[in-house]
Amino acid sequence: MSHPHPELGTPPKLANGGLRVTPLGGLGEIGRNMTVFEYGGRLLIVDCGVLFPEEEQPGIDLILPDFTSIKDRLDDIEGIVLTHGHEDHIGGVPFLLRLKQDIPLIGSKLTLALIEAKLQEHRIRPYTLEVTEGQRERVGPFDCEFVAVNHSIPDALAVAIRTPAGMVVHTGDFKMDQLPLDGRLTDLRAFARLGEEGIDLLLSDSTNAEVPGFVPPEKDISNVLRQVFGSAQKRIILASFASHIHRIQQVLDAAHEHGRRVAFVGRSMVRNMGIARDLGYLKVPAGLVVDVKTLDDLPDHQVVLVCTGSQGEPMAALSRMANRDHQIRIVQGDTVILASSLIPGNENSVYRVINGLTRWGANVVHKGNAKVHVSGHASAGELLYFYNICKPKNLMPVHGEWRHLRANAELGALTGVPKDHIVIAEDGVVVDLVDGRAKIVGKVQAGYVYVDGLSVGDVTETSLKDRRILGDEGIISVFVVVDSTTGKIVKGPDIHARGSGIDDAVFSAVVPRIEEAIAKSAADGVAETHQLQQLIRRSVGKWVSDTYRRRPMILPVVVEV
Repeated sequence: MSHPHPELGTPPKLANGGLRVTPLGGLGEIGRNMTVFEYGGRLLIVDCGVLFPEEEQPGIDLILPDFTSIKDRLDDIEGIVLTHGHEDHIGGVPFLLRLKQDIPLIGSKLTLALIEAKLQEHRIRPYTLEVTEGQRERVGPFDCEFVAVNHSIPDALAVAIRTPAGMVVHTGDFKMDQLPLDGRLTDLRAFARLGEEGIDLLLSDSTNAEVPGFVPPEKDISNVLRQVFGSAQKRIILASFASHIHRIQQVLDAAHEHGRRVAFVGRSMVRNMGIARDLGYLKVPAGLVVDVKTLDDLPDHQVVLVCTGSQGEPMAALSRMANRDHQIRIVQGDTVILASSLIPGNENSVYRVINGLTRWGANVVHKGNAKVHVSGHASAGELLYFYNICKPKNLMPVHGEWRHLRANAELGALTGVPKDHIVIAEDGVVVDLVDGRAKIVGKVQAGYVYVDGLSVGDVTETSLKDRRILGDEGIISVFVVVDSTTGKIVKGPDIHARGSGIDDAVFSAVVPRIEEAIAKSAADGVAETHQLQQLIRRSVGKWVSDTYRRRPMILPVVVEV
């Protein structure tokens, strides 16, 4: 198997008749999925998603793919194929279209409706091409065929990309639920046909490659929800992804069966469910869904609230309810259902919300104590089955952390894909398909691009390090006034601490050190403000480290008079 190496340099010019594959996100991580295909000087992008921040990225709203490697080639982009409507596959599109608004978006009806609603908020009117399974479209030199796949959102598609260099199949996110709620199966006959034609490179979803067996059918959850609804005495509050239309349909069915009304809470939830209902993907009995403002008029045993926040996001509705910072207040006897899996890295946040809800008397039902979620990604048994059908000549695991990519590669090898034809890459690693072989040839920039409020890319790793220090260690400010002629102290030093756990009174011990250092500096003829600030930072920093074993941020201010 091929592995990326730190010494990889800039990729060479693409060989004539070769196809280049550059993942800019989604490899080595769960989210930020984006892959760039190049043939004959033209580019085709599959997906452009976001990654959600973790605790060590304070203040960050979203993390984008790095567009640096394609920024100067926007005119070469033939289109962006969107496999489905989840944020980790479409959330980055508005930021890419800000650079060039007329790049065509290609996807299914629901996927395009979800991204168009998102782009409306950015005041962007996209060029779109709606496609459906079985359809073939010529997109520049790329002949794209779309294949139905089953996932945790309707209308998901895989794409087979034919070029003179060979055929590449990108699965997107998929599983093989044999009893899907909407009756739309993963089209194994189409994949078998593509396998017969010859799949030169398969890019396959790796998220559940470590999980043995097959994913249980989505229908299994309906019975569990009915039981929870049947036993709930007061309000039911269900948290789910705002795009999990199948799950919301099951909730609506259970609510209707038990004589409850449903209200959607949260902007993204209201918007997405409105789109799904208007397009016919969500079947809503008349009078079932009501405005959240009318809930006060209903008895508790007739109320279901559907909101976001199943991952413990601090600003989402459920987290705010747990913190008593929401108009909806949890009371003794309420039932809260977290109908989703835990995204790696979110465990602490989710359990913090569960504890908060339990404290106020809620009965919390989650994946750990009831079967209220099944995954949207194929497990190992399904992947083995899939590879035996497709018989790819080269395999490149995508969509997953390193352990998932490696597990997926092993599955491919078990089904007969030669180990030297399996490429384990990571973000930015460039893979060329030339003469039927996929090989790593170099690396391009593919770091994290942070969105913080209105700023995109302005926050750096250094900024985040400063934020982490401020959050973990606090800050100490030192104010000194010096004579611009003699360099001697006129006033101060005044020292104050915030968030460091150190009382201001103890700093009298470090004052003589500062005075001595500045006096020595003045005697040596050093009186430049920046140098004095560095001197103070070192003196105070060493004292705090020696005395308290802490490393707070130290902000020295030197004023000359």
